[in-house]
Amino acid sequence: MQDMIGNSINDILLEEVELSENKRFWYVTLGFSRPVAKTERTLIPDVISLATKYEREYKIFTVDAETGEVKSMKIREV
Repeated sequence: MQDMIGNSINDILLEEVELSENKRFWYVTLGFSRPVAKTERTLIPDVISLATKYEREYKIFTVDAETGEVKSMKIREV
């Protein structure tokens, strides 16, 4: 997955798995954390404000239930 999304992701987790009503596809949601660029300045410089902040993102994969072939990958809006 890191090859498709990039090397700057962490904490990859299987979030959801659902079989379509017609049982032809699995919908698999994977979540991961990605570093967020800092755009705000704080008045109190400390170690906590220097730490990298992460944002959680999700991808939904549609997988053919019979062959296991990935048919699509979409961004899941939260």
